[in-house]
Amino acid sequence: MNDVIVSVIEISKIRISNQKIIISVILIDLQKIPPSLATSLVHYATTNVTPQQDLYEVSRTLRVLEKKSSCNFLVFGLGFDSLLWASLNHRGRTVFLEDDKNWMKMVKKQMLSLEIYHVSYETDIKQADELLYKGKSEECKVVGDPKSSKFPLAIKNFPSIVYETEWDVIMVDAPVGSYNRGPGRMNTIYTVGLLAKNKEDGETDVFVHDIERKVEDTFSRAFLCDAYITEEIGRLKHFNIPSHRTIASSHTPFCS
Repeated sequence: MNDVIVSVIEISKIRISNQKIIISVILIDLQKIPPSLATSLVHYATTNVTPQQDLYEVSRTLRVLEKKSSCNFLVFGLGFDSLLWASLNHRGRTVFLEDDKNWMKMVKKQMLSLEIYHVSYETDIKQADELLYKGKSEECKVVGDPKSSKFPLAIKNFPSIVYETEWDVIMVDAPVGSYNRGPGRMNTIYTVGLLAKNKEDGETDVFVHDIERKVEDTFSRAFLCDAYITEEIGRLKHFNIPSHRTIASSHTPFCS
C-alpha cells in the first residue's frame, strides 16, 4: 500500500460447526497508529490464547503506565501478555527477563520487536522459609546496589542494564514458583525492592502477580513492605516504593 501503515480497525469472528474461527479483517490506510501497536492489535485479534492476567489486573497496570508512559518498564517473565506490555508502554523501553531458553526462542520468533534477556536463578522454592528467616538480619536491610549487597537474596548476575537503568515500573511474574518446584521468586522480589529503594529519585511502581501464593505474598510484604501497598486486585498486588536516597533521614528503616 505504498508505505502507508496498515492497521486493523474492525474484526469480526465467525464460529463454524467444527469450532474453528474464521477471522475477517477489514484493513484501511491509517497513519496515526504506530507499527508496534498495529502489530499488537493483529496478534491478539488472531490468537485464541488469553494473557495470564485478567482484565481487572491488566487495567490496574494500564492506569499506572498511562501516567508514567513513556517510561522504563522491567518485566520478569515472558508470557502471552508480553506484547501487550510493550505496546501499552509505547515509545518507552520495556525489558523482559526470562530464564527458560526454549520458551525465549519460541517467543522471539513470534514477537521480534521485544527486548529480551536471558537470566538464571540459583535458588529452589524449598528454601523459602530459610531465606525468609535470614531476611530478618540487619545486613539484609541495607539499601544499596544489589551487586554490592552482602545478603544472599540479592541477585548479582543480571544483565548490566537491570542495575544501570532507573526503572519506573516493574512487574514480577516470574520465575516459576508453583507446585513446590522451580527457583521461586524470593530473590527476585528482594532484588526488586533494592532496585526501587536505591533509585536516584522518585517512586517505582511494583506489581507482583500470583499473590495468592505463599512466597509471593510473604516475601513481597517483607521486602517490598506493607507500608507501600496501594492496592490488591485479584492475584495482583501493587506497591508504590519511594527512593530511600531522597528521603530526608539517612537512617530510614528498610520498611518505613
